[in-house]
Amino acid sequence: MNSQKFNGNRLKDARIFRGKSISSLSEECQITKQTLSQYENGSIKPEPNKLFTLSCALNFPIDYFYTEDAYSIEVGTTYFRSLLSTSKIARSAQSKRLEVLAKIFNVLCEHVDFPILNIPSIKFSGTQDENKRLQEIENIATQLREYWNLGNGPIKELKYTLESNGIIVTSLDPEAKAIDAFSQMVKIKNEQMFFVAISPTQNLVRARFDMAHELAHIVLHSWSEDIDALTREEFKERETQANMLASAFLLPAESFRNDVMLYPNKLSYYVHLKKKWNVSIQAMIMRAHSLNCINTYQYQYLWRQLSRNGWRTLEPEDQPYDMKSSLMQSALDLIFEEKVLTPKDFMVALKLNGIVMNASDVEKLMGLKSGTLDFKNDNSHVIKLSLK
Repeated sequence: MNSQKFNGNRLKDARIFRGKSISSLSEECQITKQTLSQYENGSIKPEPNKLFTLSCALNFPIDYFYTEDAYSIEVGTTYFRSLLSTSKIARSAQSKRLEVLAKIFNVLCEHVDFPILNIPSIKFSGTQDENKRLQEIENIATQLREYWNLGNGPIKELKYTLESNGIIVTSLDPEAKAIDAFSQMVKIKNEQMFFVAISPTQNLVRARFDMAHELAHIVLHSWSEDIDALTREEFKERETQANMLASAFLLPAESFRNDVMLYPNKLSYYVHLKKKWNVSIQAMIMRAHSLNCINTYQYQYLWRQLSRNGWRTLEPEDQPYDMKSSLMQSALDLIFEEKVLTPKDFMVALKLNGIVMNASDVEKLMGLKSGTLDFKNDNSHVIKLSLK
């Protein structure tokens, strides 16, 4: 809905979306920081030439700045990996991108039945007793596998497992090099949704572990706390808990122990296990140690071998991972094939819901194939004639 009134909040959202501070945008557009702040808080509105400059700098259509959201959205806690080394501007940009993606996904839900959120109710005490915590997390990993009928073997398609149970997996902005992954809870129209964003530059085993790590946050931790208010030690504790559950979930104790005990101290054997379990050699060595398959001396010996071989940075059998979104691509392909909407209709539907963006940005956010939303050659409303 177009209010024909400049919306200062939209300017702020666009700036955050592009990962720009007021200072950097001020310098780029030659507009004072004070004036930009006044634009954003709505105390003054920009002249047409200034708005055009801002629109170009932020790469948002001018209509965007005159549009209101069609509905409210509630964003819960966002759990970032690499939080301690990532700037707040970079984190805010990724969080804002996922917020917009949630709104787009909500529009898709008007036309497609997606898998509903299906995760078990987990009680996690967060005890500081190391042995009790380890056993509690092992039990939760078993509970998750049983709830989703995953058995005790390797999980072939973890992304499919998450998406088929209502957790949306998408790709991070390739420019966000300091962020490995993050998860975010969003509520739209009182419907709770969880999103997991993974770096598109990750290899297969790293991407899988990151997905399992973010799943651990979803089932273990509160989605109403302020992450920035946590102490360094509290944040590290949550990361440790998530890593422990990710490891226990991907490498179930009994079956992985049976495998690794054949040659627990032979590094080349872990290369073989990596092909089966699709988990990094380093993660498997750590898991073998936590399960007492190897003692501390053997653990340290294997790590020295890893370093000597240069496998701490690049392991054997590493494969690239394609993070394109099969879920949202499939939804749009279905909508277009069944002629429910054309690409142009879809972009109009987004605009009616307050999402005014360039098609290329929407494609990147949704992880679509390039050109999916190209409607320049749309002939659906052209009368087709035939020769006599």
